[in-house]
Order: sequence, then structure tokens, then C-alpha cells
Amino acid sequence: MFRRLPDAEALAAAVPVVIDGEPFVARAGDSVAAALIAAGRRAFRTTPVSGVPRGADCLMGVCLDSIVTVDDRPDQRGCLIAVAPGMRIETQRGTGA
Repeated sequence: MFRRLPDAEALAAAVPVVIDGEPFVARAGDSVAAALIAAGRRAFRTTPVSGVPRGADCLMGVCLDSIVTVDDRPDQRGCLIAVAPGMRIETQRGTGA
């Protein structure tokens, strides 16, 4: 569904991050949500009541489906946060508390 444009690959600087405990190299300018998609993650969080996985929906901060934990801070909208070197991104389970 989502994939990177081939010419953009050569132009972007590498940004090392950790996604769910695994090292990943994102690109400068990527949002956390874009990095998760590039890493093959389709579910960013699970719902608090039923545990249903949720993934990218609007990717512009309107919905709550890109909620993740970033650097131990739960409930962050991954589509609105740019990746930074060393950032720790975690799939959020339920309320993230």
C-alpha cells in the first residue's frame, strides 16, 4: 500500500532510531508514522478495550490511529513528530499507561 519513491532514497540522510527494541534507519524529514510504515509496521497501537490493532489512517493528526509511545512518552501522534537520532519508538498497547 505504501512505498517510498526510488529517487528520494538517495537524497535523504540516515537517522538511526529504535522501533520496538529493534534498530532501524529512518530518513531525515520522516515522521514517526512514516518510519513505522517504512519498517513494515502496519499496526501502531492496539485499542484499550478490545486490543484490536490500529494503523495509519489520515496521517495528518486528525485521527488517533497513529498514537505511539516515543521516548517513554505515551499517546504521541506519530504522524506529527519528526524522527530524531536515537529516538525510541514503541507500539502502544492500550492506553500506554
